[in-house]
Amino acid sequence: MSFQNRLKQMAKLCGLGYGAFAVICVYKEDLNFYKRYLMPVVHLLEPENAHKFSVIMNKFRVLPKSKYMDPDCLKVNLFGRTFSNPVGIAAGYDKNAEAVLGLDDMGFGFVEVGSVTPLPQQGNEKPRVFRLNKDQAVINRYGFNSDGHDVVLQRIYELRENNFDGILGINLGKNKISTDPIGDYVKGIIKFGPVADYLVINISSPNTPGLRNLQSKNELYNFLVPLVQTINRIPNRPALLLKLAPDLSYEERKDIAEVINKKECKVDGLIISNTTISRPENLHCKKEALEAGGLSGRPLKEMSTIMIADMYKLLNGIPIIGVGGIDSGEDAYEKIKAGAKVVQIYTSLIYNGPPVVTQIKKDLVKLLEKDGYKNIEEAVGKRS
Repeated sequence: MSFQNRLKQMAKLCGLGYGAFAVICVYKEDLNFYKRYLMPVVHLLEPENAHKFSVIMNKFRVLPKSKYMDPDCLKVNLFGRTFSNPVGIAAGYDKNAEAVLGLDDMGFGFVEVGSVTPLPQQGNEKPRVFRLNKDQAVINRYGFNSDGHDVVLQRIYELRENNFDGILGINLGKNKISTDPIGDYVKGIIKFGPVADYLVINISSPNTPGLRNLQSKNELYNFLVPLVQTINRIPNRPALLLKLAPDLSYEERKDIAEVINKKECKVDGLIISNTTISRPENLHCKKEALEAGGLSGRPLKEMSTIMIADMYKLLNGIPIIGVGGIDSGEDAYEKIKAGAKVVQIYTSLIYNGPPVVTQIKKDLVKLLEKDGYKNIEEAVGKRS
């Protein structure tokens, strides 16, 4: 055998060996393997293409189902349902309800899809997603790219018909060219109310012009009244949540609390928070930070946790889903102790891969044991 052929055989053997090693690491949910090797390879793709690739992988359930069995201490009772664990996937990842089963396989305690708009729309021009690798952050300005109510609703019907009993939230948005935002959200409540465990009114995305103005005191009151009236007419009424921006001042937060405390505007919970339009001075990726859009990931962590604590106190322990910069069980636990009953991740999935879900849950179990809590609910709002 020639030297050249021997080299080729060695290369094949090495490739097969690495492939076998990779399969074993994926099967074992090896977080370090994903962080150091697999996710950097995925990141060779342009960010939006990497996102699409990930959704396709989950749509066809390519990855093995997580073997971690959620212990009883992670169960949370919320919105009339029992969550097997408090870690969910935030809206923005599975915009069109294509990857729900794959996300459920990862071990998420609940899945939130959307934002879904009444009519299909393309969203903003590309490129519209940017990684800030050194900051473990992302800037996006997708602009509610959506397949529309009818297509997404059909996918959810198919899920339910195939006996999917996981907890499903549906995040609602408005069409960019709509002149009737209230009407857009009313349509969403009527369409998805019968198939959702909870609905989210998203008026905090920075990527749809004028949307965040609906968070102001007077506009919010006039906006919420018809939505609450509509959801109260839905049989087997799902929970109605409001998703807020982290950039609101404390006075604006107080105004929102005052509105929500009114019976006719009473929502069932909050999601805190959406992405931020601020750019912290300590960001390392200065060039990428100049891009317009919402910043998510590690730089958002403290900002969202502070807001969770504020709204929890202002609204007497209203149920909160905490989002923003969660990379570990410690990060999730901070938000729970600030007042979040459950949490969501997204950006950390981009940098750490699917095993981060199991790692967060394992960390939470240890932290509960350390503090002497029997379950997650005992730790909610216990921030010192």
